[in-house]
Amino acid sequence: MRSMILLALGLCCLSATPLHAEERSNPPPGERGIVSFRPADDQANIPARYRLAQCKFAFELTRKQELPVSGITIFHLTFPSPVKTACPENNTVHADYYRPKGAGPFPCVIVLDILAGNEKVARLCASTLAQNGIAGLFVSMPYYGQRRPAGSKLRMLSPDLERTVEAVRQSVLDLRCATAWMAARPEVDSQRLGIMGTSLGSLVATLTAEMEPRLGRVAVLLGGGGFVDAYYDDPRARPYRKMWEAVGGTRAEVVQFLAPVDPLTNAGNLRDRKVLMIAAKHDEIILPKMAEALWKATGQQQIFWIEATHYSAALYLVPGLEHVVRHFAAK
Repeated sequence: MRSMILLALGLCCLSATPLHAEERSNPPPGERGIVSFRPADDQANIPARYRLAQCKFAFELTRKQELPVSGITIFHLTFPSPVKTACPENNTVHADYYRPKGAGPFPCVIVLDILAGNEKVARLCASTLAQNGIAGLFVSMPYYGQRRPAGSKLRMLSPDLERTVEAVRQSVLDLRCATAWMAARPEVDSQRLGIMGTSLGSLVATLTAEMEPRLGRVAVLLGGGGFVDAYYDDPRARPYRKMWEAVGGTRAEVVQFLAPVDPLTNAGNLRDRKVLMIAAKHDEIILPKMAEALWKATGQQQIFWIEATHYSAALYLVPGLEHVVRHFAAK
């Protein structure tokens, strides 16, 4: 299985063809345009912090790379974040658009990365989708990649919980705009939009789908919900819990603080969507009971359990993607 993963990654690297010298000196003109974001409904089922008013935003799309073996063209997409932070770099959303060969219309899926953010998992997912006629849009979350100043210690998740919660909010609103961009593409089938993520990316993907009705299909890899029930009494959290309670903090206050970023809070919004989950039976990070809680809350749809921990689940990524492709390719 490990050799299959290495082979898949190797094919992605070997088939990547940078632009020729003449193309670098005379790059193709970038596509620029304006996208209108219009809420799909009255947003009554969406918490106020995740609502987005009707607006317009500019985007720029430039050809980045050809993958001739698989027939994929990668474009780099940028547009302004609807949230302005103190970090200028973080205020521009960066994404890579994996467009399949042909005229379409293609289904299109947002792809989110793991916590480490080395982009290998997300790019493998996006390229696998595109090889199977499904456009993939790999979007960098706040403070990842080009959205983090060089040498900076800024991270999306940090001990500063208030900033973490705000970064999650920014990510969701960024992705709602990305959904509008996908829906406006002439080669994309606007009725077949989806989102997927792995680990941290799965939590943000689930939360985003709950807030964006146009994302009709969701794939949750190593994800779940119910943070407080899972972690508050965990022995690993004992030192932090003792400090929190020593200053008068309560479990109820933690529940209230984390509710806006817990996918379980609004999981009922996904009961009318198509949800696929892949969970690890021995996951020590996203505990199995968290995956089961989300599965039940979203209507007990498709779930596949693998004999793995959170990290050894990487050995199942390639066969897992077969389920993902079928999920997003279905009509």
